[in-house]
Parts: sequence; C-alpha cells; structure tokens
Amino acid sequence: MFDGNLSKIFCLDDFEEAARRHLPKPLFGYVSGATETNLSLRNNQTSFQQWSWVPHVLRDVSKRDTSIKLFGQTFSAPFGIAPMGISALTAYRGDLQLANAAKDHNIPMIMSSSSLIPMEEVSAQSDQAWFQAYLPKEETDAVALTHRVNQAGFKAIIVTVDSAVVPNRENNLRNRFKTPLEPDWRLLWDGVTHPRWAVGTLLRTIVKQGMPHFENVNAQRGAALIAKHVNRDFSGREHLDWEMITTIRRNWEKPLILKGILNVEDALTAKKLGIDGIIISNHGGRQLDGAISPIHVLERIKNAVGGSMVVMIDSGFRRGTDILKAMALGADCAFIGRPFNYAAAIGGYDGVAHAIQLLKSELHTDLGLLGVNTPQELNKKYIEQI
Repeated sequence: MFDGNLSKIFCLDDFEEAARRHLPKPLFGYVSGATETNLSLRNNQTSFQQWSWVPHVLRDVSKRDTSIKLFGQTFSAPFGIAPMGISALTAYRGDLQLANAAKDHNIPMIMSSSSLIPMEEVSAQSDQAWFQAYLPKEETDAVALTHRVNQAGFKAIIVTVDSAVVPNRENNLRNRFKTPLEPDWRLLWDGVTHPRWAVGTLLRTIVKQGMPHFENVNAQRGAALIAKHVNRDFSGREHLDWEMITTIRRNWEKPLILKGILNVEDALTAKKLGIDGIIISNHGGRQLDGAISPIHVLERIKNAVGGSMVVMIDSGFRRGTDILKAMALGADCAFIGRPFNYAAAIGGYDGVAHAIQLLKSELHTDLGLLGVNTPQELNKKYIEQI
C-alpha cells in the first residue's frame, strides 16, 4: 500500500507519481501509456488549455450544488469512474474498491469487462454500477453476455465501439507486458523489487481468492491471469457493426450507451437506433494515435443530437475546471480513469475516496469563482476558445 500519507496528495496528478513508485514498471506502463507516439494522450490533457473562463461576478453563490441527474438517478457530482481493465492487478480487489467508493460518495462507476472479479460480486456490493462490454463476435455470445449483465443487476450497459482491432501499444512491447502474465524471471523480479505490490496485491489475491481469471469478457469465465503460452482472444471485434448494436438494443431494456463516439454522423446513427446515451471518447489515447480530443467535438455533437440523448465524455480529465468546461460545452457528465486506478493502487478504498473528495472540493470552489451555483447553469457565456 501507500508508504506515505494521503494528506500529502493534493490533486489527482499527485496519485500518478506515488503509483509509479508502487507498481512494477510493466504494470505502471500499461496503465499510464497509450499508443505509438502518445499524441492523443498528450493532446487530451493540453486540449483543456485551449479554453479560458469568463467568470461572472457579484452573484449569490451561497447555495452551490454539484449534483446531476442521469437516466433518472441523482448523483452527487458531474463525474464518474471510467472502466479500467485488470484493476484488481493494480489494487487488491480493485474493482470492488472503486465500486464501493463510488457508491458511498454517490458518483457513477463503470465496471470493465476486462476485469478479474466476477461482475456479480461487484453488482452485489454496488447496485448503482454500470457495466462496459466488448461485444463478442457471435450474436448468440453477445446476447448471452447481455443477459448475464442484466441478471447481475447492472443499471446500464456501455458498449465500447472504438476497438475494432488491437492497437499498436509499443509501450507494452518495450515493457514486456502482456496478459495473461507469463510466469518467468521478470515477473519474479517485479515481485522482489516491489514487495508491497507483490504481497499486498498479487499474492494476497491468489491466497485469498485463488488464481484470478478474466471473468467478464463473455458469459463464461475466461483465461487465467498467469498462464504460460496462452493468449487472450481479441479476434472478432472487426465484425462489430450497427446491426449488432440493434440486436443488443432489442435485448436490453435498460439504458444502452455507446462509448467511443467522435463524430456527428455516428452520434446521429446512435440516436436513430434508440441509443440512450453516448460517451464521447478516444479511449484515453489508447486506440488510434492522433484521434481528436473529445472536448473538441463535444459541442458540435451535442448540438446535433440535442436533448434526446445523454451526452457524456472522457479522456484527459484531471481537474474540476476540466469537468466544468465540458459541462459548459454541453456534456452531462465526465468520466475519469487513470487517476482513480492510481488512487486505488496506493490507497485502496481510502485512496479512491480521497480522489473523489478532492475533485468535489475543486468543483465546489470553481462554481463559486465562476459565479454559478450549479453545473447546469454553465454555457458558452462562461467560456472562450483561445
């Protein structure tokens, strides 16, 4: 766990350096890295600097309230925890730490299908969680996965649509990171040189829960986390098309959300098919290097779909001002990934809760300085592109 004090963590960026020291290099590189030149990763964060605030003064801001409503449910803040694969490898029972902290602080949390804890365990402890799916190739398998998610009790399903093929993640190759992990001298050395992670996360998991498996990619259990000469099967996603989305729509009555939309045409197609919401996303820069930053297409997509769909966004968010800039441009909610992964890695539940509180505090301050009481009051009058 964290060898310091969470009181020394003042913002989300502070979690990253602490996690860099705590996690083995290949694992930290997997979480922190992106694809090829990391261009989209860098642009995602710097894109917020291209917008400046135009605050309004002499307004009564004594009744500030950060809450929002999504799909009929009220949340305490306009941000949530994005889906992150193998979170239980960076933090002990990571998905549960994330889900429980999100539930206790009443923010949305999306569980990844590339997780190592059965979805049923997470939904049993957090009845407001959503589930993210990479749809299997065969329609029958995709529908079976959808039925399993429904039976588990998830409030919404998010279908990731920007992962047709495996991206070129050179950082994983350089760090010799792959899943499943291969039992070799490198894995042993990582454990020796990072004893807190090795004992507190990996060995603790194996001793208490047994060998982790990829539990939720399909309706059945997947491959073991540590296995020699075994490769995860990513094939078939290139066949995903709008017809498959229509099939899922027919078999899923709760909110259906598409994650990975970056253009107006796709957003309007989703609207036509009765999709309830979209997450404008370039996958945190982890898919197509050079893909446009979501904040740059947010306004035009929101204007195109109007109020008929819930429009959410992710990729690059780190500060309360980032979230509020997205709200001013039309977003209903922003999702954040890596910082919450780091927070869970170094501090478990307490780390995630601290990260949530830091962002809430920033939002409460930022609203007052902008001259508004709620995020919903923000619009283009409060922001200027430079």
